[in-house]
Amino acid sequence: MNFTNELTSFRTIELRRGFTLIELMLYVSLSSILLLSVSAFISASLELRVKNLAVSEVEQEGTRAMNMIAQTMRNAEGINSPLAGAIASTASIDVVSAGSDPTVFDLSGGAIRMAEGAGSAIALTSNRVSVSGLAFSNLTKTGTDGNMRIEFTVSYINASGRNEFDYSKTFRDSASIRF
Repeated sequence: MNFTNELTSFRTIELRRGFTLIELMLYVSLSSILLLSVSAFISASLELRVKNLAVSEVEQEGTRAMNMIAQTMRNAEGINSPLAGAIASTASIDVVSAGSDPTVFDLSGGAIRMAEGAGSAIALTSNRVSVSGLAFSNLTKTGTDGNMRIEFTVSYINASGRNEFDYSKTFRDSASIRF
């Protein structure tokens, strides 16, 4: 009798080695949740990477253009336009080098441009961004060398229409003539 009971126990254990329908559904559900979580994380990471690309491009273009304008202003002899107390979308700077005099900054076709002397204008920003609202405010006080506030907004060109490419930043700086 003892041998028969052991054989019956062994068969019961052997049959229980498989998965029940409930266990199988539980494993599939957990696996699905895990895969969905991983894919959501990867998707979010890719969107963040794309957003960082747009932010980086706007930051680099805006900073480079602002540095070029401010450096030219700091090394200038004077401000031709706008006149003291005025605001304009174009600035003419009286620079030390005769071949580069005057240096003019303006906005054309969504790009900040710089023209030195009789030379043609060159773009300071790339075609991956668009610049708007370029304003030069001449803050020069009587008896001072010259002080200019520069302001513009740089936007990433979102040709694909994807939300993660939407990014704009307004840049503001002031520069005073050092001479």
